[in-house]
Amino acid sequence: MINKVILVGNLGKDPEVKYLDANKVVARLALATSERYNDKNGNKVENTEWHTLEMWDGLAKVAEKYLTKGSMIYVEGKLKTEEWEKDGVKRYTTKIRVTTMNMLGKANGGGGNSDNRLAASKPEPAKKVEEHNETVIDSIISEGEDDLPF
Repeated sequence: MINKVILVGNLGKDPEVKYLDANKVVARLALATSERYNDKNGNKVENTEWHTLEMWDGLAKVAEKYLTKGSMIYVEGKLKTEEWEKDGVKRYTTKIRVTTMNMLGKANGGGGNSDNRLAASKPEPAKKVEEHNETVIDSIISEGEDDLPF
């Protein structure tokens, strides 16, 4: 069985970070993904889906230090559904427990990160990876603009 989620999107707000007992850290993030297409009448339509992300320990610390509202990120993780009861009614929430995260913003802060802390320390191979990532992301985004048959 496989439980895997891959998302590319922008943060809707700064990460919310909590420090727990025994040096455990958790970050909660709101990620927006968008889908663009032309409907059957030729009108452009954009649908935005919001996802709740949860990062732990090292990833949470990276999120706290480097991510801000508007940052574009690539994440991999798994769906996690939690159940609780309120006023006798069972309630559920589903979030993505992130296992891998890549920051996709431009080195000059184009991903919502307004400082150059990452760019200054980035070695040449990392710059090439970032350029490759930008090309891939641009192609993913442009694929969403194709006309759909419905």
